[in-house]
Amino acid sequence: MVSLLAVTRCFNEPVAPAGASDQPIDPAEKLAKQHDEFGPLGDVSHLYTSVVSGGGMADPVIDDPPYFIVLTTYISFFVLIFLGHFHDFIARWFRPHAYPYLNPRNGYASLGDDFESFYIRRMKRRVNDCFERPTTGVPGRHVVLLDRVTSDNIKFHLAGTATSTLNLSSYNYLGFARSEGPCANAVETIRRDGISLAETYPCTSKLLVEVEDQIARLVGKEAAIVFSIGFSTNSTIIPCLVDAGCLILSDELNHASIRVGARLSGAAIEVFVHNNMTSLEERLRQVISQGQPRTHRPWKKIMVTVEGLFSMEGTMCNLPRILELKKKYKFCLFIDEAHSIGAIGSQGRGVCDYFKVDPAEVDILMGTFTKSFGANGGYVAASKVIIDKLRCTNAGQVHGEAPALPILAQISSAVRLVADEDSLHPGQGLERVQRLAFNSRYLRLGLKRLGFIVYGHDDSPIVPLMLYHPAKMSAFSREMLRRKISVVVVTYPATPLELSRARFCVSAAHTKDDLDRVLKACDEVGEALQLKFSSGRAGGLKEPRLDGSTSTCKLNIIEPPRWTLTEVIERGVRDAKLAFY
Repeated sequence: MVSLLAVTRCFNEPVAPAGASDQPIDPAEKLAKQHDEFGPLGDVSHLYTSVVSGGGMADPVIDDPPYFIVLTTYISFFVLIFLGHFHDFIARWFRPHAYPYLNPRNGYASLGDDFESFYIRRMKRRVNDCFERPTTGVPGRHVVLLDRVTSDNIKFHLAGTATSTLNLSSYNYLGFARSEGPCANAVETIRRDGISLAETYPCTSKLLVEVEDQIARLVGKEAAIVFSIGFSTNSTIIPCLVDAGCLILSDELNHASIRVGARLSGAAIEVFVHNNMTSLEERLRQVISQGQPRTHRPWKKIMVTVEGLFSMEGTMCNLPRILELKKKYKFCLFIDEAHSIGAIGSQGRGVCDYFKVDPAEVDILMGTFTKSFGANGGYVAASKVIIDKLRCTNAGQVHGEAPALPILAQISSAVRLVADEDSLHPGQGLERVQRLAFNSRYLRLGLKRLGFIVYGHDDSPIVPLMLYHPAKMSAFSREMLRRKISVVVVTYPATPLELSRARFCVSAAHTKDDLDRVLKACDEVGEALQLKFSSGRAGGLKEPRLDGSTSTCKLNIIEPPRWTLTEVIERGVRDAKLAFY
């Protein structure tokens, strides 16, 4: 275990200036470090431009798990919940000194009486080693995990060793989270500009104004405003846009920041089924015809809020259909592009670019810099009138701190690369966008053909692989870590209790060999844990020929031959650029 004294000594030692080392830098070591953070492009065929034909988007083909899996999943949770309540009963009556929060005290209710508290104490602790693994270094193509040891899965201690793993757990979509490269070089401006403005937003800088102008041009809006924290972007701007007498129609899977902002606004809130345009239209017709509760007066404003790319499902909003409803019912449209900006579209400019829609048709575009741009903070892009209003009335602007100057330098450099405005690195941003699109489709198609149930659309860099059973969730995470691959497993409260999943976050930094390694590991673990529930329809089926070989068809065979790992890898590059739904 690393001692506090050693850490203190490390921070107190003076840092030698660049070039002061007596030992020359080995070019081979430098190249290896660069490839460790961002893999080289293996072949030009590993590029893909994401497009939507016909201006619309079909729903992805998703298999339902067998009834036996559903039944055993519910039985597993029932047993865990029963045992948890039994342990709570024993602790409340026979060990009250060890669990004081389970009993009322001094006239106050117990602190651990709700289900979320029960879930954390009696269920999550069983798999605590799968969450919050400490990391060090750059979360690039590979990430270094600090090894931990524990005796009770509650208290963890650092073992003093580290493990380098293939990183599919970070939102580093375009691979800008690096210690070297154009973005890292741009951050050297701290030597000239300093670290921060040491002031709230009335104090601004030339770099902040440049970043806001760059964002506005990137997303195709008149103006933009930048925030230092992504969560507070949504939670503070929504109350400035709607208030009492207004209505918010929210997708049921919207992010918590949107929900917090909606509740703070004082507006009425209605929820529609995730990405279901029929449900949205039914809600619109009902609320418009009925008006406000009790008085039945017309709503002052109706705002529909959706995400461009949903982080837990890997699905994209059906923007063309939403805009059709917008023209018909005249509501205000708010799109959260935290995960879609930079990650989808032929030029990486988000859902409007992906669907070839004029950004002027969307009233408000919000996004963050923590994903595709390798920084932190958020932005809002809209008409100049809306942005001017937000500057004057938004609490995050009036009372919040300005973004740090190195963060602004990172954002500015990344945006220039994506927008192809960097004359020193022409075409690099477009190549990253195309690499991400290919990697997303390749991994998703491979998992489908191996027999896994995978949620989301083909061009989404978020690939949720369904696990269902609580025990298999932890086993999958541990087995992938044994193969030195970092993945995220997700369960309640981020998802419904019975829909546990592993979420792969694909990056442009990954190579095809990396993805083949992931497919091989998933194939082995999936066979061992019996996770292959899919019929194979979603990945295109194999049709036997007269000569004994196979070809790919659409959806016309009920019992296809099982895809092997070799077939998936051999045909993946070509077939990843086709559509199977």
